[in-house]
Amino acid sequence: MLKPLLAASAILAGGLTPWAVMAQDADTVVATVNGDTITLGQMIAMKEAMGHDAAANLPASALWDLMLDQMIRQTAVSQVVKDDLKPRDAAALENERRGFLAGVALERVAAADPTEEEMRALYDKTFNGEAGPKTEYNAAHILVKTKEEADEIAKQLKEGADFGTLATEKSTDNSGPNKGDLGWFQAEQMVPPFAEAVKTLKKDEISAPVETQFGWHVIKLIDSRDVQAPGFDEVKEQIALQLRREKVQAEIDKQVEAAKIEKTEGLNPDLLNDTKIFGE
Repeated sequence: MLKPLLAASAILAGGLTPWAVMAQDADTVVATVNGDTITLGQMIAMKEAMGHDAAANLPASALWDLMLDQMIRQTAVSQVVKDDLKPRDAAALENERRGFLAGVALERVAAADPTEEEMRALYDKTFNGEAGPKTEYNAAHILVKTKEEADEIAKQLKEGADFGTLATEKSTDNSGPNKGDLGWFQAEQMVPPFAEAVKTLKKDEISAPVETQFGWHVIKLIDSRDVQAPGFDEVKEQIALQLRREKVQAEIDKQVEAAKIEKTEGLNPDLLNDTKIFGE
């Protein structure tokens, strides 16, 4: 009985300060350096940033001492310039702060698990609710601005001109250097007039000129194939990731739309190269 009583007496007298009797939270001070505090929350955040592997082989006490020593050193050195930052350094620090805060905000949006209903809806939208075979097409095209140009190209092709050569020479989009090849796609991925034309073609057949909002196309079907759409469980993780990305983008759009944005007009973009502006 004597030892517990002595221990209690020592605690009450201020002789012992065990962790068990201290209120500990993120603001608990673990050290001060010239009055600047280092907190338990900062220590934990630093450990999380290190990653599991970096700390896995160290006993807790050794890791504590190592981290605290590093933070004390950083604090002491940072105090040299804390109140005397050069304009360049202040700008860089503000950029890091802005980027960090934006990252925190978007991480909170992405952290929420998509619901089963949301994932099913995206699956149905992506695969049209079908798990059976779907047709994919491999086609090439020559895209030009006017119907007259497209008609002339169609005429040359009928006379035996090489499709790939004409695509390289005439096509106005970035598929030209690849002989007009668009790779494999499903019809739903293309604009309706283009998709409908592709569906009617047989292998190696060339279409009459087709108009879309991008211009006039002459299309050649290289090949087609049936592919099996994946089951929901096969793509569940990818769908969840896609939903998170969409929610993050929606949050960005929402906040930008709600923000009062005033751009200063008349500034010369060449100012980006004027490092003398910092006056250093």
